[in-house]
Amino acid sequence: MTSPALYPVAVVMRREAITGPMSRWQTHRWVLHDVLADDGQWGTQAHEWRSDPDLSLWVHPGQEAGLYPDDAEGYYLNLSSPAPCWFVMWRMQEVPDVAEPVAVPVMVSLSYHDAGRWLDAQETVEQVPMQPDVRAQVQAFVTQHWKPEPKKRQRPQSFQTLTDRFGQPARVSTDKSHGRQ
Repeated sequence: MTSPALYPVAVVMRREAITGPMSRWQTHRWVLHDVLADDGQWGTQAHEWRSDPDLSLWVHPGQEAGLYPDDAEGYYLNLSSPAPCWFVMWRMQEVPDVAEPVAVPVMVSLSYHDAGRWLDAQETVEQVPMQPDVRAQVQAFVTQHWKPEPKKRQRPQSFQTLTDRFGQPARVSTDKSHGRQ
């Protein structure tokens, strides 16, 4: 198997104040803000990047998004969508020296298949737009590795076996009396 192409990224999560009637139940919420290239400028530990009473941004460096040849269809589906994007699965976790739990990214992907599996598992998954340079790299990867499956010929309906409503083989009777005496 070919080793994956890995992209080091930093995930930025945003904690924002909630206003209006919903604020009676919840004072703030966490949302995905951005996925940025990580060439070491973000450090190695998660940290608060910007903070004010209504909004704070947390940077989580050291994440990786890989491109795997066997998931090329998932990348193709992402690229062929109206808005290609990054998918980030995140969870609320305790962070040392912080009073409240923080939204921490667990996985980052560019594949629709990955995002679908995470959603099926009831995980929190959000998306942000993919940058044009990343899109070009993913497009080159898909062009190299994705081969559409050939369409299979569908068997004509007349050749399929008959079954009753319970899935059992059906019997065809030539008796015209239909069981009447």
